[in-house]
Amino acid sequence: MVAGVALLAAGGIGINFSPNALTVALASAVLGLGHLMFTIGGQSSIARFFPDSDLDKGFGWFTAAYAAGQFIGPLIGGLVLGSGTDAASPERIAGISLSLWIAAGCSLLAVPFLLPSWQPRISKTAPQTRPAKSEASIPSVLRIKGMASHMFASMTLLAMLDILTAFLPLVAEKHGVTPEDVGVLLAIRGFASVVSRLFIPKLSAHFERNHLLVTSLYISGIAIALAPIFIDSLWASGAALLVGGFFLGLGQPMTMTMISTSVPAVDRGAALAVRLMGNRVGQVALPIISSTVAAGLGPAGAIWFCCALLCLSGAEKSVRR
Repeated sequence: MVAGVALLAAGGIGINFSPNALTVALASAVLGLGHLMFTIGGQSSIARFFPDSDLDKGFGWFTAAYAAGQFIGPLIGGLVLGSGTDAASPERIAGISLSLWIAAGCSLLAVPFLLPSWQPRISKTAPQTRPAKSEASIPSVLRIKGMASHMFASMTLLAMLDILTAFLPLVAEKHGVTPEDVGVLLAIRGFASVVSRLFIPKLSAHFERNHLLVTSLYISGIAIALAPIFIDSLWASGAALLVGGFFLGLGQPMTMTMISTSVPAVDRGAALAVRLMGNRVGQVALPIISSTVAAGLGPAGAIWFCCALLCLSGAEKSVRR
């Protein structure tokens, strides 16, 4: 996890100093690797050491922290970039550079909390046992009943976040909406996800996980699709992202719990790593496909395409039951 944080910071700084698109791509790959390492470490710790009854709570709080970052980040970025609408101005380039430095600094703030002195202490009197080694493979994980369905849902939920962050500013720019307002809109989505994830333990105690996940997929897909349509009316677009963000926030921790409980405890880290691999495949493939759609329908088309995938995943899970 410490190495992941360091790579996140290095990736942000690398993008800042990149002179061309190729080095931006390479620095982005470093940033993505750092995110992957940190996420695998964090999710594996929860899946391995939390009892089944507390998995929803553990994953809920872990992803709530992610959503908090997704709430604070766009808000800071929007404030730094300001209200200008000239995307190529020197002021905008300087603002982007400052935003990347702030992001790298925020990443490094996590390092002290990951040092050994902050980690849980194990009693020296307790018997020390070597944890069993997982022998799970990618094919063996994917063959488990329902695993591919859970992974498809997870992939579309995560891709929705990336595509919304990438394409909503383009929709806004086309309609003359300022970066400040876009930052607020994306922050509303992030804030709603924080709230929903804090309520996951209570919701999962009253509703079946599969029902929560299917509801999350349908409502988030429909609500977020409305945001580009009403982008000229910030309160209407904000309301759509508030509802969509709340239900979008429920989906990711639900898939983590469902994947974790589908395999033996010793294989949970491996299963979550396979899930992340599927997510990364989606993060590569879906933006490319969405960009192709956007070429014909405009940037809003990319968002609508991913919303359609969310609803398709919900329909697949409904039929599977």
